[in-house]
Amino acid sequence: MERNHVFNHIMIGSNDIERSKRFYDAVLGVLGAGEPIRNETASGIVRLFYRHDGNTLAITQPLNGQPATGANGGTIGFKCDSPEQVKELHDVAVAHGGTSVEDPPGLRESAMGAMHLSYVLDPDGNKLCGLYRVK
Repeated sequence: MERNHVFNHIMIGSNDIERSKRFYDAVLGVLGAGEPIRNETASGIVRLFYRHDGNTLAITQPLNGQPATGANGGTIGFKCDSPEQVKELHDVAVAHGGTSVEDPPGLRESAMGAMHLSYVLDPDGNKLCGLYRVK
């Protein structure tokens, strides 16, 4: 069976890897992801690899020793199974140190069709989106 994936993984930086683990354990748990694979480089840099449904989100302490920063204009979108899961993803993220941004979770009409969306910033400022496309 041929699989056409665009991405192997998405990796974002963290200034506090244990805080990020608590945050992403809770948020990605909403989507059914389990515990991450913890990797420590020879130089002591810790990385967390969350694998779920053929996708990987990695959280890392920056390898260059500089502070991690969120991407201005960047968003990581998580596919949700229902409008309720979009809201739950948002609410769990906020309850675990995330910040709600943009409009409240809900239905949006756009040129790309109707979608339920929610947006939050993780504790390091990375923008996350919960998305469910209306069928």
